[in-house]
Amino acid sequence: MSTVRRIGLVAHDERKKDLLEWVRFNRGTLSRHRLWATGTTGRILAEACGLEIRLLKSGPLGGDQQLGAMIASGELDVLIFFWDPMTAQPHDVDVKALLRMAVLYNVAVACNRATADHLISSDLFHRGHRPAAGEAATSPGAMG
Repeated sequence: MSTVRRIGLVAHDERKKDLLEWVRFNRGTLSRHRLWATGTTGRILAEACGLEIRLLKSGPLGGDQQLGAMIASGELDVLIFFWDPMTAQPHDVDVKALLRMAVLYNVAVACNRATADHLISSDLFHRGHRPAAGEAATSPGAMG
């Protein structure tokens, strides 16, 4: 049984080319899923790969926070976030918050191509498997 996954795609400027190559390589698989991306990244991917991608705001202008809200609301299953560990980001707190939400809600996250390759080629990705809810989703009052 194949499951439609809800996938968020994000890449910092220095990693956009890397994500674009990965998306091109996996276009066939990704075309069977629902995709969201932050502004600039999403436009680049949609134009180059011809995929239907729902665009959010640019990461520094609230796109990272929109993805985090989707995670908290149970609207995202997978986050592919090619972030740049070598460049300081003006919205670093948003980046950390997004990654924090993914961990709290037990959403699969890939921050580099090797992990993204393993994730998308996993049998669990293609079956109806749903990971257990994360700590925030199962602990009343855990977040305050």
